[in-house]
Amino acid sequence: MFYPVILAGGSGERFWPLSRQHKPKQFLVLEPTGRSLLQATADRLNQTSGEPDRLMVVTAHSHRSQVLEHLPDLPMENLLVEPVPRDTAAAILYAALTIARDDPDAIMGVFPADHLIQDQVAFARILAQAVTIAAASDALVTLGIAPDYPSTGYGYIEQGKRLAGLPVGEAYEVKRFTEKPDAQTAAHFLSTGRFLWNSGMFVWRVQAILQAFKEHAPELYGPMSEAAQLRGGLRQLYPSLPKISVDYAVMERATNVVVIPASFGWDDLGDWNALERLLKGEGANVVVGRHVSLDTGGAILYTTNGDDLIATIGLEDVVVVRAGDVTLVVRKDRTQDIKQVVQQLKRTPELEHFA
Repeated sequence: MFYPVILAGGSGERFWPLSRQHKPKQFLVLEPTGRSLLQATADRLNQTSGEPDRLMVVTAHSHRSQVLEHLPDLPMENLLVEPVPRDTAAAILYAALTIARDDPDAIMGVFPADHLIQDQVAFARILAQAVTIAAASDALVTLGIAPDYPSTGYGYIEQGKRLAGLPVGEAYEVKRFTEKPDAQTAAHFLSTGRFLWNSGMFVWRVQAILQAFKEHAPELYGPMSEAAQLRGGLRQLYPSLPKISVDYAVMERATNVVVIPASFGWDDLGDWNALERLLKGEGANVVVGRHVSLDTGGAILYTTNGDDLIATIGLEDVVVVRAGDVTLVVRKDRTQDIKQVVQQLKRTPELEHFA
């Protein structure tokens, strides 16, 4: 059986100040449907799998109540709460151990809670292909997004040899993972036609990923597999676990990784520039709220209060956000640095509540 797992513990700091510690990105409503990103992800997976009782969510203790508010039909036993965030490796292993306890032959999918996917039909087709490959092998299957511009904000996957004899679609051995490149390297990657964006979505047999953790991340697998046998064991162990992503812990070390090229209108909504890709119309600017401008172009202007007004004069390629008690002004090419401002706020006691 297939168990989709949503990772909903992220902080979404690069969408600050709309995204805050008390309301991170996965709980924001950015789509015209009026559904939060978490709700849209759950809707998509339930529609694809047809088994909503097997949907699982991993989240931080501080976000538990919000997950239940956004997903009131989620079975309580399917909500896995991390006492403290320890990045994606621990979260995925937590889910894998939980699934394997009740269904050792299960197939598991992993999906971030805060991504946009516009073509549901194409997504369902690719996911079915991934499940078919995972069910017939020990492959760790990842979905790679066909790039349409040389992004420096995404990690990349280089395709290796094409797999032969597949019953459906195409898939490739993974030659290597590369973290976010500079502009020149990203342009080179795009020109070769061999590289895909790393979407952070995975499908595998639960036993295959457990074996991969045992082999490549024993510092996680050993303590967590033992603690999972004890009542409350994981809760006590969690703060001492290393904070590491599944990419570093397992995927970049494993030799049985397979990538499926995918195109289904994907965007990870990583920072404010994503709003332009989502909402750009005919005008010179992207505007949510009321805006008056003089000689302003290529700007993203956003206010959470419909009664507020943003006025700009002589600005080009900037982001201006008014959210509650915070105003952000940043050049569009520096939005990746918003995270540094949030970290600075967290280190300053008198300003921490703005983070």
